[in-house]
Amino acid sequence: MNYLLNHFPKVWELTLEHIKLSMVPLLVSLIIAIPLGLLVYRSQTARRITIVLGSIVFTIPSIALFIVLPSVINTRILSDVNVMVALALYSTALLVRSVPEALDAVPPLAVDAATAIGYKPWHRVLKIELPLAIPVLIATVRVVAVTNISMVSVGAVIGFGGLGRLFTEGYSRNYTNEIVAGIIAVVVLALIIDLLLVVLGRFLTPWARVGKGPGRLSRARMNLSKEAAPA
Repeated sequence: MNYLLNHFPKVWELTLEHIKLSMVPLLVSLIIAIPLGLLVYRSQTARRITIVLGSIVFTIPSIALFIVLPSVINTRILSDVNVMVALALYSTALLVRSVPEALDAVPPLAVDAATAIGYKPWHRVLKIELPLAIPVLIATVRVVAVTNISMVSVGAVIGFGGLGRLFTEGYSRNYTNEIVAGIIAVVVLALIIDLLLVVLGRFLTPWARVGKGPGRLSRARMNLSKEAAPA
């Protein structure tokens, strides 16, 4: 802890780098995975192919991918782009599978009610099913975010990695305090990001904060009816 206090400017700079390297790929993967997940949602064949491809991508060792990517995308081996592209691939591989699963978790009653009051299939998916799938989707996003924060540290082995540099520098100098400081900083960062995603999930699902009981379903139906009512 003393190391963190005595070297706060350095740790803060590495923390900002760590956030950039881990969260930018998460945002990119969401932009890719949500539309792709919606496209394969209704096709079992497409879903199976997506799962197989995602599994193949996720089984590639991260160190190997960090080293191979520069020759594929024509960047320097120590470029931050390599880490972000690699993590975007891993994140997309996980998220594209969770989008259809999150939609599967939507209560059939809500889907039937939306259909009954006149929602077209794609309109229903975007306006009703996708919002109701947010709690399940956020759960996967939390896992991906924490995984990215952990994997960014691995990049320090080949010259970058945000807070992971505290591990490699501490190891090279046999300075245990610096290694412990890096572990604490990474864990705290992961907990903060996870908490922020929980808050975001609750903000995006205000209906989940409504009290339990019969009134909740009635209010949901009333909101659905208002949504579908012509202007």
